[in-house]
Parts: sequence; C-alpha cells; structure tokens
Amino acid sequence: MSLQCGIVGLPNVGKSTLFNCLSNAKAQAANFPFCTIEPNVGMITVPDERLTRLAEIDNPKKVIPTTIEIVDIAGLVRGASRGEGLGNKFLANIRNTDAIIHVLRCFSNNNITHVDGTIDPVRDKETVDTELMLKDLETIENRLSKIQKQAAVGGDKTAKRQVELLQAFQKALEQGKPARSVEIDKEDKKLFSDLSLLTLKPVLYVCNVDEDSAKDGNEYVEQVRRAIADEHAELLVVAASTEADIAELESHEERQAFLEEIGLQESGVSRLIKMAYKLLDLETYFTTGADETRAWTYTRGTKAPQAAGIIHTDFERGFIRAEVIKYADYTTLGSEKACREAGKIGIEGKEYVVQDGDIMHFLFNV
Repeated sequence: MSLQCGIVGLPNVGKSTLFNCLSNAKAQAANFPFCTIEPNVGMITVPDERLTRLAEIDNPKKVIPTTIEIVDIAGLVRGASRGEGLGNKFLANIRNTDAIIHVLRCFSNNNITHVDGTIDPVRDKETVDTELMLKDLETIENRLSKIQKQAAVGGDKTAKRQVELLQAFQKALEQGKPARSVEIDKEDKKLFSDLSLLTLKPVLYVCNVDEDSAKDGNEYVEQVRRAIADEHAELLVVAASTEADIAELESHEERQAFLEEIGLQESGVSRLIKMAYKLLDLETYFTTGADETRAWTYTRGTKAPQAAGIIHTDFERGFIRAEVIKYADYTTLGSEKACREAGKIGIEGKEYVVQDGDIMHFLFNV
C-alpha cells in the first residue's frame, strides 16, 4: 500500500530539516527560498513497539516493519495559485499526496530569514491555506460548469448529488474554510476522488519550535492551536533543529538520554510518523513465525478478505477464513501454540473487520 504525506509550508520554516530527520535522503537545507525544487521522496519506517515485542517472542529470520512515503515539496509563496514562484510545481506535487504535513515556523532566529520579514505562524498558515483554497475554487468552478447541465437535463441522481456537494464546498471555501470542514460520508468522498481537492486532504500542522519549547510549546504554538480549533486537523510540536542533532547521535541510549534531558520520552520524528500514519486512517495487522515477523498496513474498516489481498491477490480471491489472535493474548501466552491450546484463536469469515494489532493467518484456495 503506497501512501504519501507531503511536507509543505513557506520557504525557510524547517521543512527540509524535518525531512532530513525523517529520511536517509538528504534534501538540501539552505537559508534561501526554493532550495527544494523537485520533491524529495523518502520511505519512512513506522515505529511500532508491538512489532519489536513479537520479534522478541518468535526470534524470526526477518523482521519487516510497515512504511509510508514522505515527500518534501518546494516552498510556497503568495500568488502560487496564479503560478507565482514555484506555485505550479508546488500545487501539482501536493495534489498527488494523500495527506499534508504543514510545517509552521514557531521560533525566532535572526540568522534565518523569513519571506515576510516577521514571525507569524498564523499569517503563514493563512498564506498557504489561501493559495490552496483559491486553487480548489478554480477546480470546483470548472467541474460545476460541466456537471450542472448534466444534473439539470439528464435527471442523473449522482450528478445532482455532486452539484449539491460541490456547491457546499464552494460556499465553505468562499468563507475562508477548507473543503474538509464540510461534513461528508465515505460514499460521497468517492464522487470526488478524481478532483483531488487540496483542502479536502487531512492535515497535520507541525509547529517547528526552538529546543527550549520542544516539550511545552510557546505562544506561537498557542496562536496556531487557537487558529485551527474549528478545523478537522491535528497539531504536533517539534524542534526540527534539535531532532537533527539527535539523529547525529550514534546509539539509541545516547538519543534517549538527550530526549530525557530536554523532558521528552519520545522523539518528535517518531511522534510525527505515528501521527502521519493515523492521519491517513491507517492501522496495522501482523503475521509472525520462525521465518518472518511482519507488519501490514491497511485502511481502518477493512474486512478480512481485503486485508488478505494486501499480502497477495490470490489470498483475497480464494479466501476461506482467517485465524485471528489478539496481540494481548499472544504476548501474554508467548506463542501461537499456547494461544491455540488456550482457545484464544478466533475463526473469522468474510465479514470480519480487521482490528488494529490483530495477528492473522489466512486460509485460502485458488
């Protein structure tokens, strides 16, 4: 399952520094706009303590974590929706992502320039949001001009529903609200999958702070928190420059000691990856044994046959049943054999909705 989160924001807010912490790829982190002209892409391992625990129990030959893709996209400037700066590249690149990580500068540093001269993360947020909204309005107006005629003369119920929703999006955008502020269900979302509305994508706002604010944030962070109170969005505080220092340390023990020194239990990078995974509405099931312990990514709400199909299409096509062990039972009892003897293996059919942390074995026949 290949899913992407795009890191966006104004120039010089710490996007590339954060990307470098997330990935082994080394985007150029320089003190001038547009140092990232082509999107840098990194495959990021999703940290999961459960996978580590299962590997400790089964001691497999291979341990395979799940991953998501992170894309560092060129900095946006005011007027991007009209093609200013690298606006066309920015908007095209972000359209291809599944979720947005919006980095906001929440620190002062006279050695790092700001494109607008002063530090104001709410203004910066609104600059990016406005450009995305303007582009979405243009997209919606183009679609409405085509589909309104179809809805009026053809009696097409789907077309009529599309018009209703497009007009609801249009109204929200004209009021300065993102498309995701409009409540729609999963079936309605399918009607717009080809539109790729930028402000319909889930968003995680990352407040990039100095080291002293890494634990509790600062007034800039509180300003952002108030500004997004009515949005369907998440917020995370990260000190990107500090994360870069942590990434340079050799051992896990050194990194953990550094974190404890600044009052953190877990790195901002680890928290960001987990939140990005959640943002994409993803969960994890496991397969484990002597040969391999592996984490598999699926979308929340997936049923057993479709989860089996993530391993191989034949598993879904010939699905018979799934044997399911709950993570807590497996780690408490210590093996599949012990779970079987204790009657802790559930036999599930085609309608079973996979739960986060399930340990699964699929039976199939093709």
